[in-house]
This record gives sequence, structure tokens and C-alpha cells, in this order.
Amino acid sequence: MATRKIVKIDEEKCNGCSLCIPNCAEGALRIIDGKARLVSEKFCDGLGACLGNCPQDAITVIEREAEDFDEKAVEVHLQGKHEADSVLASQPKPQPQPQPVSFTVCPSTMAMQFKPPESGVESPRERTEVSGLGNWPVQLKLVPVNAPYFQEADLLIAADCVPFAYPTLHRDFLRGKTLVVGCPKLDDIEYYGGKLREIFANNSIKSVTILFMEVPCCFGLVKATEDAIAASGKEIPLKKVKIGIRGDIRPEEQDRIQKAPRVFLHSH
Repeated sequence: MATRKIVKIDEEKCNGCSLCIPNCAEGALRIIDGKARLVSEKFCDGLGACLGNCPQDAITVIEREAEDFDEKAVEVHLQGKHEADSVLASQPKPQPQPQPVSFTVCPSTMAMQFKPPESGVESPRERTEVSGLGNWPVQLKLVPVNAPYFQEADLLIAADCVPFAYPTLHRDFLRGKTLVVGCPKLDDIEYYGGKLREIFANNSIKSVTILFMEVPCCFGLVKATEDAIAASGKEIPLKKVKIGIRGDIRPEEQDRIQKAPRVFLHSH
């Protein structure tokens, strides 16, 4: 080992937003346990292309003893990631099979679809507001990628905190949509990206609306969604809605359609 330049990540500052990940051309960074981490010293060239994309200034370039940068190892590493992505994208769409009710199946993972009550109809508790939820489960980790409710669906992707900040989510956004939720800070954002890509590739999604909080870590969910649409090779209208921590809708760029496929979760 020799003394050379290499990135250093301040875990106290890092909020796991993942914005640095696609800007590392060597694939040297990964979100692990909610923090950006260096996968291997030999994958980092020390040039610091990821620095300017960290909103928390958690990444710096320092000089210390480290493994030499290995360009051939990087090529093998990137090729492996690319091949894994290609295999997932090329897999035939699995056909849903009826599953018998069994006590060995966790109820939280059983796909269910139901029609929400009409707006204004009283619920058993005589509430004036009724749920707009039309599918179960909703956690992105749990939803089957071939669930029937993804067919011809208008998909609503929401960060976990959104329903607590935005008081009328059911009325304003949820009714008539299929819902998945997740937290880009506490969960594996690369896993989210891969699963979203499979959902887009294997189903006829008509549109996507993503609700995310204004805090920096939430932008990782937006980026994963954009990359997943591009990697699916489909043109799916994407609407992004930024929610303030006080429940207001913050200014955000207009709807756009993701068209050009690009490499998922790393750049060249």
C-alpha cells in the first residue's frame, strides 16, 4: 500500500440520501445501514467526482495509506453489476399463481386488492373521511412485483413520512391509485431501485406519482424511481410532488416522461 488520495465519508454528517452513488463512475460507493460507505479502496480513484453531489458535505478527499486504485478490478466490478441488472431485466414476466390460504404465510405479505368505499359514504365509525387505499401490502419491501394490482395501474410512490405530514393524502392523491411506500434513509435504496425497475418492466404501469419530503434524504427515492423507469426501457409519465415538513406542497419541477434508458445506479 502507498499513500494516495481517497474519499473519506463522515458518518455523522451522512444522512443516506444516496445522491453520491450515481456520480461515482467506478461504483465504489454504496448505501449500507443507512450510510454511504466505500465498497473497496481499490475501486476509488480519489478524484472526488462524488463530492459536489453531497448536500451534507459529508465526503472529502484525504491522503492516507490505501490499496492502489485497480482499474481492471473496477471493470470487473462494474461488469458484474451490469450483468446482474441485465439478468433481472431480461427475466420473463412470472405468471401469478393462486395461492392457497396457509397459516405458514405471513398475512402482511399476501397481495390483496379491494375497492375503497365511495367518497362521502359513512364508515362503520361514522367518519366523514374514508380510506382511499385499494391494495395490500404497501411496503415496497413486501409487495410482490407481479401483484395483479400493478396491471394498468396509476402508481403512487410515497416516502414513509409523507402521510404524517400531509393531512389529506387519501383525498388528494391516493384514491384510484396503487400505493407503495418506503424510506430511502433507513432502507437499502439500491434494493428499492431494483424492485421498482422490475415492477415497471413486468407490468403495464400507466403513470407514476412520487410524494417525497423536502428533507435531503428523500431525494434518494426520487432518483431511484427515475433510474428505474429509465432502466425499464418504458416511457412512463412521472409526476413529482415535494411535501414540506409542515404539510404544504413545495415547488418542484413539472411532470416529465422518462425516455432514454441509462445505466442503473452508476454512471460512466
